[in-house]
Formats: sequence, structure tokens, C-alpha cells
Amino acid sequence: DVSIGFEWRASMMANAARDPYWQAAVRRELTDYPEAAALIEDKCSRCHMPMASVVSRAEGGNGSVFANLPIGAGAGPQAALAADGVSCAACHQITPNGLGSEASYTGGFEISLDVPAEGRPVFGPFEPDSGGVGIMHSATGLRPTEGLHMQSSELCGSCHTLFTHAVRPGGAEGPEFPEQVPYLEWQASAYAAEGTSCQDCHMPLVGEDVPVTSVLGRARPEVSRHQFQGGNFFMMRMLNRYRGELGVTALPQEMALAAERTELHLREATVEVELSGARVDGNRLVADVDVRNLAGHKFPTAYPSRRAWLHVTVTDAGGRTVFESGAFTSDGRVVGNDNDANPSRFEPHYTEVSRADQVQVYEAVMVAADGTVTTGLMSADRWVKENRLLPRGFNAAAGGPRVAVRGDAASDPDFVAGGDRTRYSVAVDPGAGPFTVEAELWFQPVAYRWAENLAEYDAFETNRFVRYYRAMAAGSAIRLASVSATAR
Repeated sequence: DVSIGFEWRASMMANAARDPYWQAAVRRELTDYPEAAALIEDKCSRCHMPMASVVSRAEGGNGSVFANLPIGAGAGPQAALAADGVSCAACHQITPNGLGSEASYTGGFEISLDVPAEGRPVFGPFEPDSGGVGIMHSATGLRPTEGLHMQSSELCGSCHTLFTHAVRPGGAEGPEFPEQVPYLEWQASAYAAEGTSCQDCHMPLVGEDVPVTSVLGRARPEVSRHQFQGGNFFMMRMLNRYRGELGVTALPQEMALAAERTELHLREATVEVELSGARVDGNRLVADVDVRNLAGHKFPTAYPSRRAWLHVTVTDAGGRTVFESGAFTSDGRVVGNDNDANPSRFEPHYTEVSRADQVQVYEAVMVAADGTVTTGLMSADRWVKENRLLPRGFNAAAGGPRVAVRGDAASDPDFVAGGDRTRYSVAVDPGAGPFTVEAELWFQPVAYRWAENLAEYDAFETNRFVRYYRAMAAGSAIRLASVSATAR
């Protein structure tokens, strides 16, 4: 259907290969570990350039990234396929074989390249009409086939469960590292037990019976939109702003609408913030801030550059700010966050915040084998901090170590399935009250340090992304929720 095509064209799925942050991150890894270049490009292209990767592998080679770039002008034999990113043809040709198994993770999906006389199957959630089958086969050589796995989380889990291995001296692999595992987080949550799939949230229903195709299509109930609602509003705006350099084909208004929808989804369907017990106790103001995770996985989830944090302010009766923690700056930093100030440090998890230089940041922080904080995936050996908000009904025992809480949050009794409580206890002059306490939760898809660390690499892709980021940093984060209360 034409509208479905428009929605896909403006999604991060369609632009997976154009993503300038991804390209810069891959270039960084190749610079750090040239001896593992073939392995890195093969793995990274598997989910960002799936059609090109599948064809290259079928011909006995490996998937490649930079041979197929820049988009529209790559010299590689699969450059045209790479340009489509995660295309309709890629997802809808994935077979149900092995989905949800260990072998299916890290892009281990299967696409059959056999071409029987009746056509290679292309799967969808509906039983196809015989007439539609004939039209599709004559036009494309593909045969529409009912495949209920298209509505399963296991389909999404093949690329959204990614394990890496740090490169050790001599090219040896380090231990398995769960770089992003939202499917496993969902699997350990109440949402999986209740039968709520990835598609239910990220591909909302149209809301009325509509034809799946505009050519002789029969109206179908419960047709999913192909917006692929995620969290990266910032990258959508970056793709749109630098569309000429990045070869973006979606119209400017389509990309703008996609970014707006993403922000709306984030504000309406991810978190809630509550403030309770605000009071003045002697010369201290005390208040509890509760953050509830409404998503079916951790929040934030997936690529570890994402972070959320609490911005809390206290103002006196005259409107003067007497306390502030977690202010966002125009260059993309969070005031008081140790990692933004110093790449070798990170902000710990807090049960209580009592100073302005303490910030409650929900994030995952990686370290190399020697304990050095890193933003390089092929250097990452383990999590030293993992306090991203747990989904409702999260079963830690069932989830296992791959989705475990790490660092100080693991011993915080208020960090539980479904959310977290942080107590704020700050010094005030009781005579200056009553006081207004305001708590906001902010979200940033690409944290400051993850971008700025790329400035150390003098390559086209890293220089380009740092230039983009610095120009747009003021809009790299948004406020998702806020609440206020009076303390007397």
C-alpha cells in the first residue's frame, strides 16, 4: 500500500544504512581493530544492510559496509541493495525457521534464496487472495504466503538481540557481551506473559479495515502501520537536516512527521513521573521522585548510547532556584554528570541525591577488560553500571545475567520491576519557603560522551558525525514527563 510505503521510507528501518552515527561507529571500530575488520563489517552489515549481506554471503563472501557507501554511489556490487536499509523485502522474506532460538540472534535470521517455479515465498500475516498471489508473482517473482511469525516478537528479536565479543590481542575474542537485548528484556517482562508483542507497540494498528495493497486489495482488519515507532527522534531530524549529504529519499515533510510521531510516542508510552512526600524537615527539603517504566522492555533500551535522567529543581517563595540537579546544556551535556566531564569516569546510581553535582542517570556503562570506561563496542567486556528502568513484571531469575542489573542499583531496594524511587534531600533556608519542587525525566538517544569520543578519530565518517552532532546538540534531548509539588 502506498501509505505503508511512505511510512517505511521515513523510518529508521529504511535509513539504517544511511545512519551517520552507525557509519561513524563502524569506522571507529575498524580503526581500533583493523585485524578484525572483515568480521566487524560482516556483523554490522547483517542488520543495517540485510539484503546486501544475505546476497554477499550466498555468493560465498562476507557482508561489507564501506564498499557499499556512500549511499547511491558505493562501488560494491551490492550497493543498490544496501541503500534500502532494512527493506520490506528483507523482513517479509524471513522464514520462521529457528526464530527465538540462540542461533537466530545477532542477525541469525534465515532467508531462503531458492527460487521454485511457483515463486519464492514472501510472508504476511493474512491468508492471500489467489488473484493477488498471481499479480505479485508476475510482477516480482515472489509468492505471497501466510506467515503468522510476522506478528511475533521472535521476528524482531533476530536483529534486536545483539551479542558482541571484545577484540583481544592477536584478534582473539573476549567473552560474550550483551550489547543490546530488548527482546530478552521483553521476554522476562509481564508483557511477554500477557501476549503483548513488539509489533503491538511499535507497529500500531491502522484502526479500521483497509486493503494491504492498493491494487485489487481486499480490506483487512487489524492492519499494522509501518511507522516502526522507536526512540531516535534525533537521528530522524539529523537525516532530514543533512538529507543531501546522506542520500535520504523520504520527503522533508515525511521525515519531520516521523520525528514528531517518535517524540509523541516517547512522551505518551514510555514513562510516568510522580513526586510524593515533599516537605521541609528542619533545614532540609525532602521529596521522593518515582519513575515508572511503561515500555515492554528496559527504558531506555537497545544501543547503549541512550540515556534518561532526572532534572530536579527547587525554587523558593521568591522564584529563586536554590537547588538544581541534572540541567541539560546546549552542547548535549548533563551538568553534574561525571562521564560528560571526564570520559574515564561515570555517574553512579543513587538511592538519595543531596548535592547538585549528583544526577540520577538511567543508562548502561561499558568497561574494557582492564576496567576502563569505553564507548567502543569491540572494546566492551562487561557492564559496570546497568540501571536502566526495568519493565513491569520483570523476572530477574528468568532473564538471567544477560539482562541483569549491574552496579549500585542492584542493591537499591527501591529499584524494582516497573520503576525506581529516588529520594532528594537538599539543604534549604526554612524561612525562604514555601518551596516548589519540580521533577522532569529527560531522554537523549546519543549521549554527549558517545558523540564526543568520536572526535579522537580523524576519518570522514567520524568527523562528519561530530560536526552534525555539535550543530544539533541543543536538540539532542527532550523532556518526556514532569511533575511539581509544594513543600512547606
